[in-house]
Amino acid sequence: MFHHSSKLQYKVRVDTPDPQFAKYLQQAIGGVEGEIRVAMQYFFQAMGARGDDKYRDMLMMTATEELSHIEFLGHAVALNLEGAPLTVQEEAAKDPVVNAIMGGANPRHILSSGLSAMPVNANGVPFDMSHVYATGNLGADMLANAMAESGGRVLASRLYNMTDDAGMKDMLSFLIARDTMHQQQWMAVIEELGGMEKQLPIPNSTPEEHEATEHSYYFLNTSLDEPTPEGRWTAGPSLDGRGEFSKRDKPEPLGQKPSLGKARPNSGTQNEQQ
Repeated sequence: MFHHSSKLQYKVRVDTPDPQFAKYLQQAIGGVEGEIRVAMQYFFQAMGARGDDKYRDMLMMTATEELSHIEFLGHAVALNLEGAPLTVQEEAAKDPVVNAIMGGANPRHILSSGLSAMPVNANGVPFDMSHVYATGNLGADMLANAMAESGGRVLASRLYNMTDDAGMKDMLSFLIARDTMHQQQWMAVIEELGGMEKQLPIPNSTPEEHEATEHSYYFLNTSLDEPTPEGRWTAGPSLDGRGEFSKRDKPEPLGQKPSLGKARPNSGTQNEQQ
């Protein structure tokens, strides 16, 4: 069961409506870095969470916070579309600056939604849920969540730099701050579970006898004309403490040349293939 307050999570103020910026804000709603994605990701992770119930509760609470972000971003889109000309006869549309702004706006904000937000990205493509990651593995999900919040913070930072509107900058500074918290909380779960050393490799429940460990910690240089890029990943102890990093500069293939042999009769191939 969900409850809803009529008040937004954070205040939304637009000093100078900008239909083009409304289009950009759609990425924060329906883009792969956006709030629909993380809300659904945390929601489905919560529904599939097994183990300590506190992680399910935390995921569900953060999922519903992200729904709040969708709501106030949607309000921001509508406010940025306020006063946008709906016909070419309107005085506003005759202004060359307004014309230029409208030229970069999403026409569906007029044609499909009546000057309001939609569940789409900045190109008008609907979010299709293909970037919702919920594996049922807490370690994998926490890493996926930290990555999602990183992408969201990058996007919010770029949007902040794309507007001079004080109200929009204030709203985006709140989103940037919440992305900071969410990055921290997902990594804090990993730390609480023993840190990266204990959680890696994921899944850490896979028996060691199922893994060909002689191949677990070497870096392969697959380039024909570049030296191995030396780094933390080529020497020293592995991050999980189970092995030592090494490198293979010119690795030899370990497999065979693939050949499927003759085609079977009735397989729809040419006679010469059978």
